[in-house]
Amino acid sequence: MKEEKPLWKGFLDIETVFKVINICRENSIYYNIYTEEEILAEKLQYNLLFYHKDNMYKEKEKRTNITIVNDMKEYIIRNNIKDFLKMTICDESELVFNNIMFKLKKLENIEVLDTSFITRKVIKEGPNNVEISYYYTEISAKDVNKWRAIEKLKDILNIQIEEIMAIGDNINDIKMIENSGIGVAMGNSWDKVKLKADYVTKSNAEDGVSEAIEKFCESDYSMTDVGQVSTRIEAFLEMI
Repeated sequence: MKEEKPLWKGFLDIETVFKVINICRENSIYYNIYTEEEILAEKLQYNLLFYHKDNMYKEKEKRTNITIVNDMKEYIIRNNIKDFLKMTICDESELVFNNIMFKLKKLENIEVLDTSFITRKVIKEGPNNVEISYYYTEISAKDVNKWRAIEKLKDILNIQIEEIMAIGDNINDIKMIENSGIGVAMGNSWDKVKLKADYVTKSNAEDGVSEAIEKFCESDYSMTDVGQVSTRIEAFLEMI
């Protein structure tokens, strides 16, 4: 079997990752790190509780690989980790979080997503659902985002922007929703995502992706209500 190779990669460098870790430690703020193989954290909190709950209902091979470590820097050095896809930062205090955002935006060669406030029901301890709310952001290498990946694929496939539909529900989907021929927000998206979309489909629980595909990709739908785009979408990129 022919080995599959990625078309494009963009990683945070270890120096930048350590700078972010230092900022988080100095301000006692929670963070985790996404690599190609796993999500690294020193505690199981905030957004990782969502993955932890989700893993309970998945087959072992389909679960998100979460690794809890005692000392992040020591673990990274000992295991020679270099594939840092992104970092996420979470905190319940708006004041503390805004202070962190101010410091992060002073760093070079990174992208910091707009702050979002999240409320999620997760299983924290035992069988009971616990609702938690917190501020959240993502950090990636400069110019590394979902739209950038779509642009790379667009050039390889020699297709036009007007032939692309992107569907998302998160703040990290906004750039691709804004720039694609058709930008679709899921019904369960945050309001700031919906505001950037050409169309809001049904929620995840209501098969919103299927509804969008049927509406735009499997019919001779006229695009009068979403602008001057192609009447036949030949490329569909789902990047939720």
